[in-house]
Amino acid sequence: MSARDRLREYFRANVGKVLHTDDLRRVAGINEYARRIRELRNEEGMAIATHNDRSDLRPGEYILETLDLRAARAEPLPADQRFRILERDGYTCQVCGLAAGDPDPERPGRRVRLQVDHVVPRHEGGANEDDNLRALCNVCNEGRSNLIRPPRPETLNALQYVRRLPRDRQMEVYDFLRRKFGPR
Repeated sequence: MSARDRLREYFRANVGKVLHTDDLRRVAGINEYARRIRELRNEEGMAIATHNDRSDLRPGEYILETLDLRAARAEPLPADQRFRILERDGYTCQVCGLAAGDPDPERPGRRVRLQVDHVVPRHEGGANEDDNLRALCNVCNEGRSNLIRPPRPETLNALQYVRRLPRDRQMEVYDFLRRKFGPR
């Protein structure tokens, strides 16, 4: 029985229970157990949640929410394309302007993660072409629900430019805007 098979059976036997990294590593019998869990989620559609999906879970905790299978995910974007899109978009969410590592406004104590999102969703005919992809933070992407509403290009250009500046130059922009508009 493969590590993936052992993990699948362990999750099924413990549906709805929080499982910990050490137990999953022991059950899998390999150090690459996390990759096998991603395969169960992405290729088989198992509803396995982590701390990235649910705020009540801590890092290293997993839970199989239901035995019902979800639609398997499409092939992931190649790493070089993902990098190219994040760099093009200035490592900035194209909806709200947050960057990776900024405080998560929805979950205190957590940080924002950037994801590459389809402007026109794949199930509506959108392709994996660069002009149909954009960087979104996890907050905007979770709340998006396949809405097609890109921000104004001039806003995106300004944010991309500022994000690429060294920190001292970013602070100059911040100070200027604070003086101009005052506190909110």
